[in-house]
Amino acid sequence: MHAVSIPKWAVERVIERHGTAHPYADLDPARTALVVVDMQNGFMVKGVAHALCRTAVEIVPDVNRLADAVRRTGGRVVWIRNTYDPTWLTMHAKVRPEKVAKRIESMTEGSTGHQLHPALDVQPGDSIVQKYRFSAFLPESSDLAVRLRAGRYDAVLIAGTVTNVCCESSARDAMMMNFHTVMVSDANAASSDEEHNASLVNFYVTFGDVMDTSHVIERLEAGAATRVAAG
Repeated sequence: MHAVSIPKWAVERVIERHGTAHPYADLDPARTALVVVDMQNGFMVKGVAHALCRTAVEIVPDVNRLADAVRRTGGRVVWIRNTYDPTWLTMHAKVRPEKVAKRIESMTEGSTGHQLHPALDVQPGDSIVQKYRFSAFLPESSDLAVRLRAGRYDAVLIAGTVTNVCCESSARDAMMMNFHTVMVSDANAASSDEEHNASLVNFYVTFGDVMDTSHVIERLEAGAATRVAAG
């Protein structure tokens, strides 16, 4: 697991801006979606993966805990699958041909690499969305934002891999599109602690909130209790 480290200066800057260290802690679970990014064999299984992230398997238990909590409290779970798109020319223009070929093999729809990792607790009521760019929220990448708005979801929890590429790209764009966005610190995975923490700090200071899995679950359950008490 990553050794998560949010420096004191970052927390102080968030408090100075928002008046609290966690501006999105008051989650309404019925309007919250968990977006799990790219937890696919193509990033997680040695020999299949075109871009192996060794820590991604380690976050599976926390991703599953989050998914269970979101369902229990009335929210939506969305599993994102990175999918090869031959029209994304700049992605492959400067990459070595053998690397491009492995990515195509790994991320083509229907391949073993494209499938979600088997240890994930994917339930029939969940949504599965294909994306064709790093960010799941770009209109050219997927219809995720449209789906979430249609369901009246306005808060997004970002989990998955890798923290500093598809997860951060999705989280930033979610915020830009008016979703209250939280990156879950121990339910994202990168290739190193340095990349993981740099991404979380950058997002936290400017774009949204960062909480760990237990904190998110506590806030979801508190929100659900408030809803019940209000009748």
